Formats: sequence, C-alpha cells, structure tokens
Amino acid sequence: MGVVVAVEGLDGAGKATLVAALADAARARGATVGAFAFPRYDADVHAAIAGEALHGGHGDMRGSIHAMAVLFALDRAGAAVALRAAREEYDLVLVDRYVASNAAYGAARCGEDVDGPFVAWVHALEIGRLGVPAPDAHVLVRVPGELAAQRVRDRAAADPTRTPDGYEADAALQARCAAVYDQLVARSWLAPWAVVGTDGDRASLTRTAESWVADWLGNGSSGDIGPGSSVRSDTIET
Repeated sequence: MGVVVAVEGLDGAGKATLVAALADAARARGATVGAFAFPRYDADVHAAIAGEALHGGHGDMRGSIHAMAVLFALDRAGAAVALRAAREEYDLVLVDRYVASNAAYGAARCGEDVDGPFVAWVHALEIGRLGVPAPDAHVLVRVPGELAAQRVRDRAAADPTRTPDGYEADAALQARCAAVYDQLVARSWLAPWAVVGTDGDRASLTRTAESWVADWLGNGSSGDIGPGSSVRSDTIET
C-alpha cells in the first residue's frame, strides 16, 4: 500500500512545483507515483459549479461559506474510489490541495481558528460522512501573502484564461487562511505535517524532496508515518 501526501498552501504558493519535485524524487528511487489535483474544475460538476461561483456565477452562492465547502467536499468524495485505488497501485500518491484546504479557507472566511466549529465540521463531513480517504502526511508550502498574490497576478498576465477568482483576489482572506494553515500544522491536523519555505535554490528543492521521499518510502509502506511524527521545516525555492 502506498503513501498519500497532500500538498497544501495559499493560491500561488508553488504547490505544483513541489509536487513535481516530489514526483521526480520518487521516480528516481524507482518508485511509482500517482497524482491528483483539486478542485477538479474540468472533471467534476460540483467543482465546476464552485469555480463558476468564484467568478461571480450562480447568484449569491459564493457568499455561502458552507455551500462552497460542500461543493469542494463533493468533488473529493467523487474521487474517493480513485484515490483508494491509487493508494493500492502506487508507492506514492501526491495530492495538490486536499481536505485541509477546505478547513483552512472556510475557517478563514468564518473568522475562526483551528478550534472553531468549521474545522470540526469539515472533518466530520469529508472524512466521516463522505468517506474521503485521510492522507498519510501533509506538506505546507508557506509563503508570504504578498508573494503568493504576485504569483497569481503574474500567472493571470501570462495566461488570460487564468483570471484570479474571488478567493485568490482577496488578500485579507489569504492572510487569514495562512494563519489557519499554521494552526493546522501545529495541531498535526488529520496527519503529520512538514513545512517548506520560499528561500533557497533549485538544488535545495531537489535535496528537500529527496529527503522527504526517503522518509515516506523508507520501507515501502505508510507505516513509518504515525500520529506522533514531528513537524519538519525546510526551505526551498518554489
């Protein structure tokens, strides 16, 4: 059975870059790698509706914190069978955004912290009621909000189809979300967390990815990763 690792962070943090580095490091060891990315705007109707709402569609839907969270949760629930199959098929399964994203963004929108009712509701909904598989580990790509926002703007300038959505364009929301992510890390919420920063170079990114993959796949199973695992912190360029 493989190891499922969720990569989390603000919009524009560099999650896709880290996912690619982790996949390369795993394949260099001869491991097999599966990958998912949420929301699946082009593959799931719930995610598609959420995406449309984030760009102003569907009336006042975007204003409902819980309605948006349910749509994102149903997207992951729709992939639950595929996620479980991937865990059986691959040594490492990388997920770009997962359940913690719903917890962090929703709590931030509610003005709550990790101990508020929203985070507990997300856990009960996604893991409990909908049966979304829990990850074995998380990595938080921690970046300053200003840098993440600039990356979102640069991405939109390079690709006119990537117009920032309602969450990406809200700097105050992004700052609150970053604070909730830090709290999730401190609590080892749902699974152990590692943290990566934004200083360093490409070589350090490769070394960090190789080190984590060696830890996760040390004996070819997820048994190395337990609830008592410590939070690690490294610095990379993303």
